[in-house]
Amino acid sequence: MAKELQVLNALDVAKTQWYHFTAIIIAGMGFFTDAYDLFCISLVTKLLGRIYYHVDGAEKPGSLPPNVAAAVNGVAFCGTLSGQLFFGWLGDKMGRKKVYGMTLMLMVICSVASGLSFSRDAKAVISTLCFFRFWLGFGIGGDYPLSATIMSEYANKKTRGAFIAAVFAMQGFGILAGGIFAIIISSAFKARFDAPSYEVNAVASTVPQADYVWRIILMVGALPAALTYYWRMKMPETARYTALVAKNAKQAATDMSRVLQVDLEAEEQKVEQLTEDKSNQFGLFTKKFLHRHGLHLLGTTTTWFLLDIAFYSQNLFQKDIFSAIGWIPKAQTMNAIDEVYRIARAQTLIALCSTVPGYWFTVAFIDRMGRFAIQLMGFFFMTVFMFALAIPYNHWTHKDNRIGFVIMYSLTFFFANFGPNATTFVVPAEIFPARLRSTCHGISAASGKLGAIVGAFGFLYLAQNKDKALADAGYPAGIGVKNSLLVLGVVNFFGILFTFLVPESNGKSLEEMSGENETDEGSVPNVEQSSYNRTVPLV
Repeated sequence: MAKELQVLNALDVAKTQWYHFTAIIIAGMGFFTDAYDLFCISLVTKLLGRIYYHVDGAEKPGSLPPNVAAAVNGVAFCGTLSGQLFFGWLGDKMGRKKVYGMTLMLMVICSVASGLSFSRDAKAVISTLCFFRFWLGFGIGGDYPLSATIMSEYANKKTRGAFIAAVFAMQGFGILAGGIFAIIISSAFKARFDAPSYEVNAVASTVPQADYVWRIILMVGALPAALTYYWRMKMPETARYTALVAKNAKQAATDMSRVLQVDLEAEEQKVEQLTEDKSNQFGLFTKKFLHRHGLHLLGTTTTWFLLDIAFYSQNLFQKDIFSAIGWIPKAQTMNAIDEVYRIARAQTLIALCSTVPGYWFTVAFIDRMGRFAIQLMGFFFMTVFMFALAIPYNHWTHKDNRIGFVIMYSLTFFFANFGPNATTFVVPAEIFPARLRSTCHGISAASGKLGAIVGAFGFLYLAQNKDKALADAGYPAGIGVKNSLLVLGVVNFFGILFTFLVPESNGKSLEEMSGENETDEGSVPNVEQSSYNRTVPLV
């Protein structure tokens, strides 16, 4: 029988108000920073290679050795994975709000510090950069479970999916901002410090001031996070945590009366009854959890893992695609700053045309179509497009057919974003009990990051040419791009299958999904819906 607290029902049936949008902005800024920081490193790795790994007399500009490139790009992923598990667990132990400020401060400090990497020596610069990017990733990792949980616990039933997806969609704007800022900085430096191309004068092509370019780009990532710190600290703890986990009905009613601008009574007796009911006090490593939510957790972890393998492998093909369609000329025909400008421009165009629209399609349709349908559709089309790229791969390599390849490639990632990339983030924040919600979201997200590491680095080696002589410098022979695309198609197909383990949460309250307001004795009727539909905005 349902024994729903009035304060939770008030949140479920509240009309969309100003506080919903402030919560999206406050939570979304973490994701904006996350995307900016994880994305902008790919804009400056080529520049780092030119500055710190220049070889006199070499035909091509200096580039990061494979192990260094893997460390610079991958260390933040490792930090993110650790942060998701640690802060996810901490968010359930200490409360969402307390931990939320910690993650943000970590992101701000490490963003600035990663641009201040010490010394002029390559080894020292890369070591300090990797050290600070690990801890930056650790802070970013905490933002995943906390932002999703806070938004789901603040939102109403009707538009909860769109609100959580909107927080995640701020990633798209972070990627765009990273690209646009890199374009502005590289243009300004290019105009001020003109330099010949590498083939004309190898040494002069990298001006000393280029060392400031990558540092400025990395450090600016701290700004959006710092700007929202004050607002994060002003947000009250979510009512669901305060009432259901901290067992403080009075505080929950006081906080939400202020947020919703309505009078709510503190229902201490009901909280006590829910607390006394031992059937709802099971922990994560119990048979009860396994029975109730074991398959759900398996569904959320496997789908996120499989999605991220495919999603993060896209980086493998981007440089080939950009070169193939002439967006990025050969490295030796450009100077160092010009190369940053060209890469930033190309990646910004991809983000604008494919990445950002996909996110917002999800926001628009998630509460109409449901999570399950969007995730299934996304995995299905990703499978179709991966096979369509892989099977006639030789056809796509001809110069005349390259535009077709780019369109198919863009559609694959459009359906990743209008599909499982968004839904795998939304669903774990809705289907688990309040006292385990942040932890379970953290576990699901960490499983996704493990997939990202497999996608970004496993496929970096797998996609190498079968002939060792034709593989990239420093890499062993792989299975080739065609076979890699076939493997990715199979990965997406498994994503379709595991989606069937994930329940549909559309239109249901969080307590209905988790079975938290179920008790064995008596029932208390839901509070009448109409009494909470006042739309007084937050001041």
